[in-house]
Amino acid sequence: MAVNKGIEGWKAKKWFNIQAPEILGSNVIGEMPASEDKIALGRMIKVNMSWITNNPSHSFIVLGLKVTDINGSSAHTQLKYLEQTYSYTHSLVRRHSSTVYTIDKIKDKDGKTLVLKLILTTTRRITTKKRKALRKELAAFAADYVKEKDSGQFIKNVMEGDLQKEAMKRVHNIASIGRLEVKKVEL
Repeated sequence: MAVNKGIEGWKAKKWFNIQAPEILGSNVIGEMPASEDKIALGRMIKVNMSWITNNPSHSFIVLGLKVTDINGSSAHTQLKYLEQTYSYTHSLVRRHSSTVYTIDKIKDKDGKTLVLKLILTTTRRITTKKRKALRKELAAFAADYVKEKDSGQFIKNVMEGDLQKEAMKRVHNIASIGRLEVKKVEL
């Protein structure tokens, strides 16, 4: 009788518990199979943030976690990026309004380089001059805001919405702002 090699290979795999990064509480968020520890290292995992925080308002945020350490049957992860889903950012854009995108490479208090991508929508159309002024002010704000914080504090502020509130205060006098959201943060 022939042995099915596919089934035998699957049974040989070990299951690892995926642990969230320390920033997010180090809870077990799932499991993954791998035949060896080396194969599991460096694996990227996409997770909806609402699964970790149990907060439904975080359902439009996706986290990219990278397995950095294997300790027994636990796979420890590190946060590599945080991004809004395309469907959410697409829903922000409306007719008869303007959208401003910014991409800024900034350094935190520890000297790590972060990439911050913001999306800002206005309540009505604005001129190119105002768009440039908004981009310039958001870039200055991002550099000032991040240089005072380490990456853990910065990510917590993004998740809680503090960064968005502060940025709105800084740019509301340039144009009438509809929404300001963090599109993506790359660590």
